Amino acid sequence: MKVTLAVVGRLKESYFVEAEEEYRKRLRPFCTLAVTESKDEAALLASLPGNAHLYAFDEKGASITSVGFAHDILGAEQQHGGGAPVVFAIGGADGHTDALRKRAKKLIAFGQLTIAHRLVRLLVLEQIYRGFKILRGEPYHRD
Repeated sequence: MKVTLAVVGRLKESYFVEAEEEYRKRLRPFCTLAVTESKDEAALLASLPGNAHLYAFDEKGASITSVGFAHDILGAEQQHGGGAPVVFAIGGADGHTDALRKRAKKLIAFGQLTIAHRLVRLLVLEQIYRGFKILRGEPYHRD
C-alpha cells in the first residue's frame, strides 16, 4: 500500500526529524511511505494525485479510536481502496481550508485539544504504525 503524509511546512528541529525517521523505518515492512512538504495548502492540494484517497487531520473532524483507524481506514483501504494512493494531510498553523476539507474522504481529529502541527505529524505516523500492527495482530497496541 502506498501512503503519503502530505504536510504544510517543514520540520526544522533535529529531534522531530529523528523521531520522524524512526517511524519511517518502522513503517517500511508495512507500506511504501512518502512524506511531502508544501509551502502552503494550495501547493499541497495541487500536488495530490487525482485518484488519491485523502484523509485530513482537522480540528473539525471526528474522533476515532486507534482500532477504528486501523480497521476503518487502513484496513478498508487495503481491502477496497483499489490501489489508489492514500494521503493523510496535515495543515499548517492555521489548519485546513474548506477546499481541502471538501476534497477529503474523512476528517479526523485528535480530540478537542489544539496540538502543534509539527507534533501532529509525528502522532499521525505513530498511528499509522500502530494501525498496521493492529491489523496484523502483532504486539504493540493494548486495549
